[in-house]
Amino acid sequence: MVGEIIFGYCWHCIAGPEFTGPGPKSPQTTAVWTVPTLKIHEYQAKEILAKYGVAVPRGEVANNLEEASTVARKLFAEGASGVVVKAQIHAGGRGKGGGVKVARTREDAELHAKNILGMTLVTHQTGPAGQKVQRLLIEETANIDRELYLGIVLDRATGKLVFMASQAGGMEIEEVAAKTPEAIFKETIDPAIGFGAWQARKLAFALDLKPTQINAAVTFLQSLYKAFVETDASLVEINPFITTKDDKLFALDAKITFDDNALFRHPAIKALRDTAEEDPLEVEASKYALNYIKLDGSIACMVNGAGLAMATMDIIQYAGGSPANFLDVGGGATQEQIEHAFEILLSDDNVKAIFINIFGGILRVDRLATGVVAAARKLNVQVPIILRLEGTNVEEGRIILKESGLNFQIGATMKEAADLAVAAAKAGA
Repeated sequence: MVGEIIFGYCWHCIAGPEFTGPGPKSPQTTAVWTVPTLKIHEYQAKEILAKYGVAVPRGEVANNLEEASTVARKLFAEGASGVVVKAQIHAGGRGKGGGVKVARTREDAELHAKNILGMTLVTHQTGPAGQKVQRLLIEETANIDRELYLGIVLDRATGKLVFMASQAGGMEIEEVAAKTPEAIFKETIDPAIGFGAWQARKLAFALDLKPTQINAAVTFLQSLYKAFVETDASLVEINPFITTKDDKLFALDAKITFDDNALFRHPAIKALRDTAEEDPLEVEASKYALNYIKLDGSIACMVNGAGLAMATMDIIQYAGGSPANFLDVGGGATQEQIEHAFEILLSDDNVKAIFINIFGGILRVDRLATGVVAAARKLNVQVPIILRLEGTNVEEGRIILKESGLNFQIGATMKEAADLAVAAAKAGA
């Protein structure tokens, strides 16, 4: 799968100050983290959680209006007092964008389904371009008493999972963590012991659940943890986690992402990937084991290594430019991969210059230079190409570039190369 680039802060402020996940974006840094994850839809997450005994509302996915009508009719026939029509896209904030509607009759459900299915849903996570809604989740309404929050995430600083809970469910948890961090309760899980019943009970009491709900909550939380571990998830979030008037507990919404590196153990989960929810260039890059994320700048970046990629984007920003992408060709890129990398970079019309920043280790600089020359000739690259090369066989690599007869610009340092790239991009704007 492709990596997910995250800006701004999220789990850093929730899991704690030592958490090495996404962090705040400072004025002169791109503050980018690559997180190799597979995202799935809410209805898929609920299907997985239900297999582990996590209570979810009755509901089914609908891919067209006929299916939506059939599901709504079925739920009303089974005694539902209402249904919720929910857009299924890989983004939060669907309700605020008009992608979640409650219906008390089948006719209203059909009307909402007609309005939502096929719409371009814009939320704070989709960006202004929005995302087309291609399927719906139709599920029964719940007699909600309280809305709470549950989440499990890895704290990379300690190498342990953190189980989080808050009484401020239904809200943007990042905002809660920033303004009232004391409202989020955390239990660190020792991997040698697992998530104990005593920890689940502690969180249940922290949520101020009724005595009659405590035992059910312990089972709910432990089932959630089991699902996280056994599916190799990287994030499980239930927001809101609700209690009902008759003291039942449900995952009213669910988000799960999975570690790409463990998908070989889970072919059924890997099959849940929805490429329609991903950027086409990111999908194309994943076919060639390239880690690519499209951004909105004008300088394309080709690097080997995620750390170097972040440093490259930072120094472009520092030099007054803006990166058009994050592209990591990895430590052992072949000439074919380099050619495909160029094809992907040049598919972005916003690209006015290409900055290649390579530190040769496993990927020797002379091999990289040979691949760059071949790709530039084959694709007839017209935009300026700026390179900064260091590492194994760097002198040989520079000779290959010089003798190619192509108009490459070489920066002696990252700063010099970044200045050249920014100047070239501005000249081509």
